[in-house]
Amino acid sequence: MTQALPAAYERLHAYGPEFGGDEEGNHGLTNHGPMAVEVMVRRELDINIDRWLDRYVGRLAELPDASAAIRPGEWRAALGQARRLPDWAAYFRHELTERPWPEVLAEWWPRLLPGIVAGSTHGVIRVSHAVRSLRATPVTPAHQTLDELAHGLAFWAARYRELAGMVAPEGTLTPRQALPAVTRLKDRSGFIAHRLDRLEGSPGWTASLRALEPAASADEVPARLESLVDSAAKAYLGLGHGSPVLLAHAATAPNGVRHVLPVLPTEQWLPSLAAAWAAVVAVVATYAPLRSAPCSEIIRRYPEPAREEALQRAAEHGDEHVLKFADTAVESYDRTGDPELLTATLHVGELIDRP
Repeated sequence: MTQALPAAYERLHAYGPEFGGDEEGNHGLTNHGPMAVEVMVRRELDINIDRWLDRYVGRLAELPDASAAIRPGEWRAALGQARRLPDWAAYFRHELTERPWPEVLAEWWPRLLPGIVAGSTHGVIRVSHAVRSLRATPVTPAHQTLDELAHGLAFWAARYRELAGMVAPEGTLTPRQALPAVTRLKDRSGFIAHRLDRLEGSPGWTASLRALEPAASADEVPARLESLVDSAAKAYLGLGHGSPVLLAHAATAPNGVRHVLPVLPTEQWLPSLAAAWAAVVAVVATYAPLRSAPCSEIIRRYPEPAREEALQRAAEHGDEHVLKFADTAVESYDRTGDPELLTATLHVGELIDRP
């Protein structure tokens, strides 16, 4: 990584992971700055990062000071307490100065994984972008990059929320078959927190989770995750109009898990696949339209882009969700060669307004 990314992290770490919302900080928007900038730098996109940040940080809220230290034996009581986010950031910052970051991550990943929907899945996504930065840096990473992992873990812990009725996959369907079969929530009014509350009591929730064919062993998990990401990115063509921003996370959340997998102990891989699928089901069930749009008609609207053109169009668009989705969809294209994945990067840019 160039010095552009640590410098951007340092600037962004003055701000919290959310902005807007009510007096409790609920129902706000997520600060995508660190995630988007990581994509810009890694992909070497033609974007002036300083100018992009000048525009972006104006909407953000400053990160408050820490109030009370979280002690190692007391962390469970602090999970899901949004007001303790600065305390969590201080806790993880200390942990990451005391121990190697993969060791800290391996300890906290299984603790946080049951709450994968935290912050509309942005906890796991932000952690994954930080991990990508750390894996690309020298043996001694810049302190700003370690600090970004601390902020990602802190957001996940402070917004931690488990969903009742979580079960592991035990069905026979591939991701491509299971995605359109996810039972949609009937009442999809309100914010995501309201929808998730209703999802827990929905009869289709656990059935949709069970429908996916499980991996027979940890060795199968990487390929299964890739198939899940590829299927979700392509499904955006037909589903994205239902909620252009939220449904992008049906692809970017499992892709986040996929990128963390190589630094985790293999015994954590199977639970990671189950959690990634649960995140996809939660997003699709609460936001996807009841009927998919005709994908063939959508595809005909766009000239088939080249790989580099798809990335450049995302850079020109400039929206943080478009950048992250394009990054994920191009990875899927690189694996599969399916041109419809590149078309999906143009479609997301049409559905989401330019900033």
